Amino acid sequence: MQKHQLKRKNKNKKSVQIGRGGKRGKTSGRGHKGQKARAGAKIRPAIRDVIKKLPKLRGYRFNSFKEKPAIINLSLLEKSFTTGDIVNPSLLVKKEFVVVRKGAFPLIKILGTGVLTKKLTITNCMVSESARQAIEKVGGIIK
Repeated sequence: MQKHQLKRKNKNKKSVQIGRGGKRGKTSGRGHKGQKARAGAKIRPAIRDVIKKLPKLRGYRFNSFKEKPAIINLSLLEKSFTTGDIVNPSLLVKKEFVVVRKGAFPLIKILGTGVLTKKLTITNCMVSESARQAIEKVGGIIK
């Protein structure tokens, strides 16, 4: 055994870091100056500014999944039907005024926009009050 092969009986204590001689001196690994070099530095995320500028959505945010009826105006019935015709969802799908949804005929509502001069029979359709008056005034029937 030689002098350089000798080992200590007790391990050397870890050296105390003093002044600039230790591993965490001067800036202590924080670079130089600035907000990030300070104690307790917390920078808020930049996306927060964008979020704060967005308008708040007020009220009840719920899109109803209830099926809304397809709308047909009296002016369309006037143009495309003759006196004595029966107006129903299947005929309106056949004439391509409405589209079949999920294999079923859609709900249909007839509104009173336009003038009706023809006597029509309307079945299985919802009818607005103004449309009802116009249809019955001409002599039409709503079932």
